[in-house]
Amino acid sequence: MKNIFLILIATVLMSNHSIAQGTVEIGMSSGITNYYGDLGHDDWFQANSTQPGFAVTFRNFLKPGAYSGNLYRSVSAEVRVSWNRLQIDEAIPFSGREGFELRNFGRGIGFRNDLLGLSTHVTYTYYNNPRVPLYMQAPAFFFFTGIGVYHGTPKADLFRGSIALENRYHYWPDGTIRDVEYVGPGSQGNVIEKDGEFETDLTDWYTEGGTGSGEGKLTKLGRKTNLAIPLGFGLRYGMSKQITISVECGYYMFFSDFIDDVSDRYPTYSEIASSYPGNTNMQELALYISDPSGLGRGNQNGIGESPRGNPASKDAHSFIGLELAYKFDFRRGVQRLWGAK
Repeated sequence: MKNIFLILIATVLMSNHSIAQGTVEIGMSSGITNYYGDLGHDDWFQANSTQPGFAVTFRNFLKPGAYSGNLYRSVSAEVRVSWNRLQIDEAIPFSGREGFELRNFGRGIGFRNDLLGLSTHVTYTYYNNPRVPLYMQAPAFFFFTGIGVYHGTPKADLFRGSIALENRYHYWPDGTIRDVEYVGPGSQGNVIEKDGEFETDLTDWYTEGGTGSGEGKLTKLGRKTNLAIPLGFGLRYGMSKQITISVECGYYMFFSDFIDDVSDRYPTYSEIASSYPGNTNMQELALYISDPSGLGRGNQNGIGESPRGNPASKDAHSFIGLELAYKFDFRRGVQRLWGAK
């Protein structure tokens, strides 16, 4: 991980050196993200995971080929700083469905992860004529890939207020969430909605069973920084010499399966007990945080009978955004922004 950080920092420093001697295009984009991982009710596209995203991108800072006289390189590089919110909750009504009409309501897991990213991309842009300014030619198609480092903490909305057993949500057999536990026919309780506060840092808790075929003391997740490969394509249109507008579709493939804090299996009661020895309150909290509905493990306590996610499939997210970019020129003797040299 350290080596990746160093590579990205070196790329930024080299880009700054190039910028000081030439031009740079700085683009600001906003759009929507969608999460792909172990959670959700649909097999492919999780429409109820749509959240905002934002990015600042530095591009076209490599000098054009002097031997060719081209204004634009087809193959170039860019550096991007991004913020993307990933979020989904399997207990929230969606698309006219609620309660057990939702495929995974019984599992009832949810999370939010605000990812801050730094990435470097290799881009290929098809210009109809690289010797002519973009605003004087047809829109250009572009593609990119690269590598990035993304930092974020998966959190969950599991309590009405502070993290305490008396504040937890209770899932009832009729598909409602209430303020008291269901204890059988005739039980009384108020139907409630989640408060939308993601107060629980999931990396502080033992939410998954240990790896391997046997039981053992659990290890906290703890990892908040992850690598991903961004892939994308789009269309860029020149509005003037300095201003371009772009539409982009990107897909970010993580090397981690814990962006959503879900990967493999539920912890067994023995694993929880060994992780919080002698502390029944913490044990009960940990059991609830790992399985909010109490139904996820299907009343099973064995290792093989309690799948929570799919460790063979890594997490990912998409980003669809609209970007407005401005070209700054730092070459000597060239008019700069607002006419200043």
